[in-house]
Amino acid sequence: MPFLTIAFPVFDPIAVAIGPIAIRWYALAYIGGIVLGWIYARALIKNERLWGGPAPISLPQLDDFILWVTIGIILGGRTGYVLFYNLGFFVQHPAEIFELWKGGMSFHGGFLGCVIAVMAFCRLNKLPTLSLGDIITGVGPIGLFLGRIANFINSELWGRPADESVPWAMVFPNGGPLPRHPSQLYEATLEGIVLFVILAVMIRLGALKRPGLILGSFIAFYGLARIVGEFFREPDPQLGFLWGGLTMGMLLSVPMIIAGAILIVVAWRRKPLPQVAISVQGTP
Repeated sequence: MPFLTIAFPVFDPIAVAIGPIAIRWYALAYIGGIVLGWIYARALIKNERLWGGPAPISLPQLDDFILWVTIGIILGGRTGYVLFYNLGFFVQHPAEIFELWKGGMSFHGGFLGCVIAVMAFCRLNKLPTLSLGDIITGVGPIGLFLGRIANFINSELWGRPADESVPWAMVFPNGGPLPRHPSQLYEATLEGIVLFVILAVMIRLGALKRPGLILGSFIAFYGLARIVGEFFREPDPQLGFLWGGLTMGMLLSVPMIIAGAILIVVAWRRKPLPQVAISVQGTP
């Protein structure tokens, strides 16, 4: 064991317990991500300067959409985990598909669930799909950051074994005796903080005026960040390494990078939203 290996700070997986009711950190991460994302999304919609005029989505419409996106994240995330990561097990134990409290969610599945929720909601309410997609993905890194922190607290999805050149390596309680990369923190930084900053800067520079630009950038940059993180993350034991040492996370991220790049090009070539003069009180 390296001399400077950091002892993993063991956390209680249950954050709050009231009688027989127990709320886990992972559940709090989902709740916190949705609530904070909703607050930030409302701020984006209210700031007309970011859109060049009134946003194409109203605050009441966003409030109505929160339930849709919550269902999309949960159903999509669980379905993605079942199909992409552990199909054989769930075929033999179908009842456990519904035991969400045992963990097992896929970002890629959750993202597809969000896409379906956005498309269905916009079609029902006659709203611009790309603009709502921009809002949701613009706030998405908040949830990603909290989710990865919850992974770390739960001592799950830990990294690959590290050598003595990594003084911050940790021995995870259920990860064997070897010191490992705290890959959850790497991913929290890349997928959460770095991605949030990139999108926030783009938004401040007027990216929301080009529908689909934030959506495409989120998809592409997340795919890149996830692939980088996968180089330090131990692959799921039921899958292991796939073709050429690739992981399932890497393979699922490649189509995201391609799709994101296409959306970026299309959004950039499209004319920006028409500018609407914003009057100032006291001026004609």
